[in-house]
Amino acid sequence: MTTISSFMARGAAATFPAVFLSGAALAQGAPTGWTSSVDGVVIYQDDADLDGGGDFSATRAFLRAGGLYNTGNGLFIGLGLSYGQLNYEFSDPANSLWDDVTDLRLAVPVTWQLDNGARVLVVPQLRWDYEDGANMSDGFTGGVFAGVAWPVSDALRIGPAFGVFSQLDDSAQIFPALLIDWDIAPRWNLSTGNAPGATQGPGLTLTHALNDSINLSLAARVEQAQFRLDDSGLAPGGVGEDSAVPVVLAMEYQPNPGLSFSVFAGAEFGGELTVSDAAGSVVSRQDYDTTPIAGFAFRLRF
Repeated sequence: MTTISSFMARGAAATFPAVFLSGAALAQGAPTGWTSSVDGVVIYQDDADLDGGGDFSATRAFLRAGGLYNTGNGLFIGLGLSYGQLNYEFSDPANSLWDDVTDLRLAVPVTWQLDNGARVLVVPQLRWDYEDGANMSDGFTGGVFAGVAWPVSDALRIGPAFGVFSQLDDSAQIFPALLIDWDIAPRWNLSTGNAPGATQGPGLTLTHALNDSINLSLAARVEQAQFRLDDSGLAPGGVGEDSAVPVVLAMEYQPNPGLSFSVFAGAEFGGELTVSDAAGSVVSRQDYDTTPIAGFAFRLRF
C-alpha cells in the first residue's frame, strides 16, 4: 500500500494534486503517456448552532477531472480542473451571512525524481471562489504548493513542503506541510491526505486494508474556504470564510484498480464563519458548534 500524495482540503479542501500523483501509479510503473481520472464527493453538514444565534447547515459537492502524463524518464506532468458548489442554509434568512458559493480550480501538478531517489512535487494552482451574484473575476486567487520527499526506507518516504497562496483580502497565506508515505505495518499506512474538494490546509490519513478491495481510514485536516461576497447583504463586495477541522472515518471499496467508492462520517471541530467588508475589516465572526458530517465519494481512473 504505497501512496505519495500531497494534502487537500474543502472547497478541500485540499489544493488537489493528489489524484494526479497517485502513489499507486508511480510505484507500480504507470505506462508512458496519459492516465486520466474523474472523481467527485458530496459532503453533508448537519445543523450547527452559531454563537451569535440561529444555526446553519451546508451541502458541498465537488467534481474534478484531469490527467497525468508520464514522460517515461521519471517526470510526470498533470492537468486538473475542479468544479464545486457550496450550498448554505441559515435558519433565519434575514440574518443569512451568504448564499450559495461556486468553487473553480485549475492546477498543473509536476513531479520528478532526483538522482538520490527523492521525489519533488510542484503544484501551481488558480482558483475562483465567489458567492452567486458576485463577479467570478473578483474571486480569483492563485499560488503554489511544493515539497520534496526522500525514501528513508522501503516503508517510509518523508519530506518537507510548503504552500504560498494569495488571499481575497490582499494578504498572503504561507504555511508549512509534510509529505509522508509510511507503511507502518502490513496493511497499515499513514500518509498526507487525499480527497477531492479541498482548501489550503494540511491533513493526515491513517489507512488499514481489510483485504485487496476494502480499506478503512481515519482522516483529519485543517480546512479553510474563502470566497468573494456579492454586492448585497452584511458586507457588499466583501469576503466570507468558513474554516473547521473535520475528522472522518471512511470505508473505501475498490473492485478494480481503476474504480473506487467511499462512504464516510465524522464531525467538524472548531468551526468558524467570518465576514469581512471590502476594506478588509471583520464585521462578523461567529464560532459554530461541533457538528456531524457525512458523505460519499467516487474515483474513476482510465
